[in-house]
Amino acid sequence: MPEAVDYAAAGKKLFAASWDFRHASNTLEALPLPEGVEIALAGRSNVGKSSLINALTNRNALARTSHTPGRTQELIFFSANAPLTLVDMPGYGYAAVSDKKVKAWTRLIHDYLRGRVNLARVFVLIDARHGLKTTDDAVLKTLDQAAVVYQIVLTKADEVKKADLEKRVAETKEKISRRPAAFPELIVTSSREGTGMDELRATIAQILVERGGLKP
Repeated sequence: MPEAVDYAAAGKKLFAASWDFRHASNTLEALPLPEGVEIALAGRSNVGKSSLINALTNRNALARTSHTPGRTQELIFFSANAPLTLVDMPGYGYAAVSDKKVKAWTRLIHDYLRGRVNLARVFVLIDARHGLKTTDDAVLKTLDQAAVVYQIVLTKADEVKKADLEKRVAETKEKISRRPAAFPELIVTSSREGTGMDELRATIAQILVERGGLKP
């Protein structure tokens, strides 16, 4: 019987590497060639994507953080000395910019999600204080139609009371249970307190091992 893989240890090692900015694209034509394995992070503006990327990679300022929604205006690619690339996507929904620019970002997000051949999984970040909103529906629908597996990550869990958080987890699981491309398990995180980061790292390591991009 093959030896069980310690995904927690593999994830810790994977993200102990030196992560850096690699590329930025605001059009499909400007995307880098699809190499290795890509994991994308999507979510509404101000959901905490940049903070989560910084906590995940143990870097204080790898991804820009801001209290102003709409700061990430391109697909931002981060990588280390591994066959893994993290892709920070423009926040959808509200952004303090023109409607024309928001529509352009939205089109870029949907085109990327539909056509990126090495995209292994999308982590859709949802604010634990608010849960799934109608603004999330279009992205989830695109992922379902493109058959791209996605997994819900609840952010800012430290700002929610325990009973309310348990209720949010249960109602979110119930909502995604009817979606064909949704991964059934949620990950609950707090970038401020580090909650869920080990689980998220282990999950990503498992994806890489299963894709053949990381030796167990």
